[in-house]
Amino acid sequence: MEVSRRSAVDPFIVMDVMEAARAAEEAGRRIIHMEVGQPGTPAPEGARTALAQAQEGDALGYTVALGLPALRARIARHYADRYGVRLDPACVIVTAGSSGAFLLAFTALFDPGARVALGDPGYPSYRQILRALSLDPVGLPTRAENRLQPVADDLPDDIDGLIVASPANPTGTMLDKPALSSLIAAAQARGASFISDEIYHGIEYDRPAVTALELSDDVYVINSFSKYFSMTGWRVGWMVVPPDHVRVIERLAQNMFICAPHAGQVAALAAMDCDAELKANLVVYAENRRLMIDGLPKAGFTNFAPPDGAFYVYADVGDLTDDSRAFAAELLDGAGVAVTPGVDFDPVRGHRTLRFSYARSTADIREGLDRLARYMASRG
Repeated sequence: MEVSRRSAVDPFIVMDVMEAARAAEEAGRRIIHMEVGQPGTPAPEGARTALAQAQEGDALGYTVALGLPALRARIARHYADRYGVRLDPACVIVTAGSSGAFLLAFTALFDPGARVALGDPGYPSYRQILRALSLDPVGLPTRAENRLQPVADDLPDDIDGLIVASPANPTGTMLDKPALSSLIAAAQARGASFISDEIYHGIEYDRPAVTALELSDDVYVINSFSKYFSMTGWRVGWMVVPPDHVRVIERLAQNMFICAPHAGQVAALAAMDCDAELKANLVVYAENRRLMIDGLPKAGFTNFAPPDGAFYVYADVGDLTDDSRAFAAELLDGAGVAVTPGVDFDPVRGHRTLRFSYARSTADIREGLDRLARYMASRG
């Protein structure tokens, strides 16, 4: 059988790096993982306990398509507590990870051929999901003076949508309230739908992140339990949509996913009240960030901006290579450290960049930086 033209998407290169690292580990090597944006910590203890208890008396079958009502209400309360935003729980949709939310959002908002703008560098799966849905991703080359975030002047007039992320992957940079407001206004002036990826909210260092819901009700907001709540494999995310879009998303979710995993939803509800454990994880990320800012220059990686949030450093390595994929493979082989080549995030300029993740344990980060320093010194 032939495959569709829509299926001809690029690989998610970080997953290829993970597989190469796994193969090296299977061969007996110890690899330090700085490639994947996955917390080294498990789901909070309270979440795991709640699921264990639920399994004793609940078949954990299908939930309604929009998610457990208690979880939707708890997410709405989260917006009131954290941002001072009053949110109708009816506008909260629980999804199969943020990836499920992107599929639902892009399908609900755009017809085939629609042009959707996104900043480069940016999360690579935006681009590939759009292409798989016969949509046209429009890359916006961002600049260092804007901390690699798009600005209103970057937007073409002929776009149907704009997706932004703050804190961003791969850079960890954030948009303040005026910058985010300007982008929302610019998109709306063009009649373009606005999607705010907020999956790294909660992982911030010097100032809190701003949700688009503080500025407009006419936006889609996507978040996830994967990062701050340390629940990547549980595959639970959420989206907030305008009231008149809820039934649209519900119909799509019923047919595409039936529902998000019931077990994951039970754990997610409990995780939202595990404040002490989650804040302890943030202390680890802050220390890891400090180590990276200090240690990467000692290893020869000097050109990067300290991240505002998330757990990534995006470094310009143009003085060291013009082939980031080959350089990442070299670091895996020579130093035993897995990192992600920038071509995953920016198909035009990413051959001169690398992303370093510091989501794992502090001990691993220390060892990884030591390995990089020793290897780069021997490289000459």
